[in-house]
Amino acid sequence: MSAKFATINPATGETVKEFPTADDATIAALIEDSDAAFQKWRTTPLEDRTAPLSKAADLMDDRRDELAALLTLEMGKLPVEARAEVELCASILRYYAEEAPRLLADEKLSPNSGGQAVLKHEPIGPLLGVMPWNFPYYQVTRLAAPNLAAGNTIILKHASNTPQSALAFEQIMSDALLPKDCYRNVFADNDQIQTMIADERIRGASLTGSEAAGSAVAGGAGTNLKKSILELGGSDPFIVLDDQDLEATVSAAVAGRMANSGQSCIASKRFIINEDIYDDFVALLTEKMSQFVAGDPNDPDTTMAPLSSEQAAVDLIEQVEDAIDHGAHVHTGGKRVDRAGAFVQPTVLTGVTPQMRAYSEELFGPVAVVYSVHDEDESIALANDSSFGLGGTVVSADVEKAQRVADRVDTGMVWINQATWTEPDLPFGGTKRSGVGRELGAEGIQEFVNKKLIRTP
Repeated sequence: MSAKFATINPATGETVKEFPTADDATIAALIEDSDAAFQKWRTTPLEDRTAPLSKAADLMDDRRDELAALLTLEMGKLPVEARAEVELCASILRYYAEEAPRLLADEKLSPNSGGQAVLKHEPIGPLLGVMPWNFPYYQVTRLAAPNLAAGNTIILKHASNTPQSALAFEQIMSDALLPKDCYRNVFADNDQIQTMIADERIRGASLTGSEAAGSAVAGGAGTNLKKSILELGGSDPFIVLDDQDLEATVSAAVAGRMANSGQSCIASKRFIINEDIYDDFVALLTEKMSQFVAGDPNDPDTTMAPLSSEQAAVDLIEQVEDAIDHGAHVHTGGKRVDRAGAFVQPTVLTGVTPQMRAYSEELFGPVAVVYSVHDEDESIALANDSSFGLGGTVVSADVEKAQRVADRVDTGMVWINQATWTEPDLPFGGTKRSGVGRELGAEGIQEFVNKKLIRTP
């Protein structure tokens, strides 16, 4: 079978290394091995399940630079951002290693009819993870850390363009002395993913990725009566209610839009600005966006890395050109960067209307769309006029006002006076077409457990 998994340097277009897709016999053996490992892992004392997570965190810290270098090679991440991703993963592993005993503790209930009742959190079995390329370690850690602590085993199918990062994470788990087959990477195709989901030994599936991929995985899981967790796209609003500190606000907006070259589901994408400060906001945003320097991610002078692939750049430019063709105004950017590699100019668009793709579609790259609104109610209406509902930001000098607006924003997460981000102990997830379920925090470790009731009259 020809190689579908390949490292292709997005800064140069060079194919560095290829890996063959697993054959069906390998998939079948993998499921059998994962299930056999689960039968032992599920009864392993909790302290012995969390010990490898602590060791894995230490290893990620020790190997930070080499792990980060793979992210830069495979998907073009700036080294400073790549190192930050590795550090975030170490913190997630430590969080669950330390907090799992509390998060999985039995819950004593008090039945109205008397007697005793307890709710236990038990593992359910092997899980299939299907993960994307934009945060190759972080996305995997969100699934692996809580579920390994809970007693489940993991089969992980990673994105086709980050195979070396996938293998590096698997090696970390092995070197952390996680028992064999508790965590396994697999290079599988779409048909094989459905085969794994259909197997009765696979008890759940988790996907981070596109709506189409999420629909396929959720459909397979639903057909086979299994739970699925989905973290899909986002078109996060960044609502500015007043001019408490325009310089700081725009800097936060730029950081929220441009992290990871704009390739983040929780990136700030739609900037909804009070009309009184709209012109000043657009002018300052345009100035700051135009200052990015595109280039080799390993060059210290580079401040904007390439997109993950040539196709990603082509797709983004098509969305931008559609907006321009229908009357949107370009304040800066709007084109490819004049150099080799998957680069798109940082772009600021205004005048975007519902007739344009940029109004309703996720813009997965360095493109900011700015809207002017009259008041608080219009801000909320525009923010909620989206099929997505992942994260969002509300900025105001009046924190109570910001919180009041946040209450009315229809998303899974809202951050006040800070661009949406992620922390190990906070739940992460969305609503509407942005997904189902939660990862991280206490909620993340309880998604794939059997909450078993034991009742004593």
